[in-house]
Amino acid sequence: MSKKTSIQNNEYDEEMTVSMTLDNGEEVTCAIITILTVAEKDYIVLLPLDEDGNNTDGEVWIYGYKEDENDPNAEPELFFIDDDSEYEAVSDAFDEYLDNAEFDELL
Repeated sequence: MSKKTSIQNNEYDEEMTVSMTLDNGEEVTCAIITILTVAEKDYIVLLPLDEDGNNTDGEVWIYGYKEDENDPNAEPELFFIDDDSEYEAVSDAFDEYLDNAEFDELL
């Protein structure tokens, strides 16, 4: 995944999506699950969707995430997480997010 092309509010529901262009030129739409802050850095968790808007394998993609503070209309930047320990910390934070989301559903 190399480039993020747009973040848009889906007309049919309240779900936010991002369109990404993969290295092979394929365009993939992903649902934005959450944006997490870990060690004062922001990360985005994406759920890739098929052409019908579904995800059948449960795989998520995690990227670093940065907005331009000087231009609120600028496209956010997504970047790969190269450091294994950084990725593990973000994965742990996402697991905690999921645990809290499941707990909230029970209440």
